[in-house]
Amino acid sequence: MFTIILLIVLIVLFFTVLPTWPHSKKWGYGPGGVIGLVLVIVLILLLLGRL
Repeated sequence: MFTIILLIVLIVLFFTVLPTWPHSKKWGYGPGGVIGLVLVIVLILLLLGRL
């Protein structure tokens, strides 16, 4: 149950950091890349059974 909630939160965070707002256009894809990297690490840990 915890892992499902964690994945949902990470997916929501990924979509919220995409540069779609005028004030965040200058950020580029940096925040989205960081959240994407965290999501990949969590998925790898899930597949390895460590989470």
